[in-house]
Amino acid sequence: MYESLATQGRDKIHTGLAGIDSSRLKKLRSAHLRDCFSLIDEMRHKLEFVARVRGISFIDDAASRSSLSTWYALETVEGDMVWIANGATVERANTSGIKRLHTLVRNKVKCIICLGDSTAFEMTFGDVVSDIRSAADMHEAVTMAFYSDREDYKVLFSPAVENGQPYEEQGDAFKREVNEL
Repeated sequence: MYESLATQGRDKIHTGLAGIDSSRLKKLRSAHLRDCFSLIDEMRHKLEFVARVRGISFIDDAASRSSLSTWYALETVEGDMVWIANGATVERANTSGIKRLHTLVRNKVKCIICLGDSTAFEMTFGDVVSDIRSAADMHEAVTMAFYSDREDYKVLFSPAVENGQPYEEQGDAFKREVNEL
């Protein structure tokens, strides 16, 4: 039973813990149950609030390296957003995977900023998002997002596509750039 909670993924752990008092967790006698909940310490870079700068909220979801994880992030974050993703060529992107995001992107995303090549995102979302840009690095991406002509929006960094760079490094770079604003 407890193993099934852990295998559902990190996204489900928060729900499972909502009703559990932290002092009770410390007193757990079952090592097996403690192990199931040990993933909580690894929640960095998963829908992590970074800062609110001039009314703009910045959210780090660097751990989302698949379209399914990014779908969860887009579904969870409320309101309009600028989405920073890892860019990809059409050949390298799982275009069928990112196509799943089409409805959420149409309803919530006002601008997509791709770290690197934006070709796959332009082909997939060009009909629903008119503002799709490429950025050379995280500094440029965060700066573009911060100065985009939007009102009352959030900036979500959720890569959606693997780019070979460790997500921890990208998430830390995102946080560093946000804190430099």
